[in-house]
Amino acid sequence: MKIAVVTGASSGMGKEFVIAIDKNYGAILDEIWVLARRKERLEELQSKVKTKLRIFAIDLLGEKSYEEYLDSLKKYKPTVGILVNSSGFGKIGTFSEVTRENNLSMVELNCHALTKVTYDTLPYMKKGGRILQLASSAAFLPQPEFAVYAASKSYVLSFTRALKCELMDRGIYVTAVCPGPVKTEFFDIAEENSQIALYKRLVMANPVKVVEKALADAKAGKVKSVYGLPMQAFEILCKVVPHEVLLKVMTMIK
Repeated sequence: MKIAVVTGASSGMGKEFVIAIDKNYGAILDEIWVLARRKERLEELQSKVKTKLRIFAIDLLGEKSYEEYLDSLKKYKPTVGILVNSSGFGKIGTFSEVTRENNLSMVELNCHALTKVTYDTLPYMKKGGRILQLASSAAFLPQPEFAVYAASKSYVLSFTRALKCELMDRGIYVTAVCPGPVKTEFFDIAEENSQIALYKRLVMANPVKVVEKALADAKAGKVKSVYGLPMQAFEILCKVVPHEVLLKVMTMIK
């Protein structure tokens, strides 16, 4: 059995990855395993794709429900051709404004769960396999009023770059997907305490295009996928200008 695995598949980028994987790789896949909490959303997704979906309506932070995924890996021993770690969330607001629970949950889901799924899935991947880790352009620079989210995505980017080096001998490629703001449900949750900055709203990207580029970059073996000229320029800026200077400018603009 050859499969793809997508976490956070019930909405946003995860959902778009499932649709794009079905379109581009459905002919060589037996199933796409989709992981998310909202079962009804995952069931609705089946009508949008031709490839059979194996639904795991689980909470990645709940060890007991997560065992369903582990048990299925052990039972079916699939070959995982593509793993997309798309689960994650962010909350806009100062560190103190965002609740303790949300700050800790961001770290748990964006870092701990991503690491756990990668570790548990990797033994079932072979040469030619692709891992896509959802990071963010926020990984390039600390983000006041988005502090924990940006820090968690810096972890994802660093982890991805190191893992790519470790897996080169096995022929498994790892790509960090680092978009800027994307038009998804993400901001319905993120803007609970504060609104996204106007300059970020102006460069919001189409999720379908972000996903298409991510899959193409992963196929090409690139370690990073950065969609759009504004975010590509932002990445360069973060490399050449001291972060202290950029943070002062961001504060002035806000």
